[in-house]
Amino acid sequence: MGSCVRVAILGAESSGKSTLAAALAERYGTVWVPEYLREFVETQGRVPVAADQYGIARTQVEREAAAAAQARHFLFCDTTPLMTVVYSRHYFDGADARLAALADATHYDVTLVTAPDSPWVADGLQRESEAVRQLIYRLLLEELDARGIVYHVLHDSLEARLAQAAPLLRQALDAAPAFSSLRST
Repeated sequence: MGSCVRVAILGAESSGKSTLAAALAERYGTVWVPEYLREFVETQGRVPVAADQYGIARTQVEREAAAAAQARHFLFCDTTPLMTVVYSRHYFDGADARLAALADATHYDVTLVTAPDSPWVADGLQRESEAVRQLIYRLLLEELDARGIVYHVLHDSLEARLAQAAPLLRQALDAAPAFSSLRST
């Protein structure tokens, strides 16, 4: 895998994860990994069932590994296996052992969480309701806290979120040994 700062972008449905990931990749001249779940729903024409969860998360991680080779300093990941675990707990009363192990084994240098503070937008099969969005957001924060994962909640408009993310990303880049020569940039 290429040497880059891996950035997890997590959040509930319709909270701006994809928009943020694309904007960050454009701003920092790098690549981002779209959420595979969206593609799965479009190609399968259905929402996933419990048995699909591990395969969806595994495909997401495989795509991250492939994209890391093209990444320049940062790799922005629109969701992670941890988000799949949160949804599995909500919809299927738990995550299977393979999914749990994958989530445990997948690490990111920075975790950004998109607050559900924009208008909720229906999106075909994938999105349920504003109430579920708020619940998933709370479950996500509880999961991050339980795992001791440091995260940063980004609020408001896309521009505000980009401004909130900038010092966090600069700090992560400064802390990465591979980029110590870039500290003056």
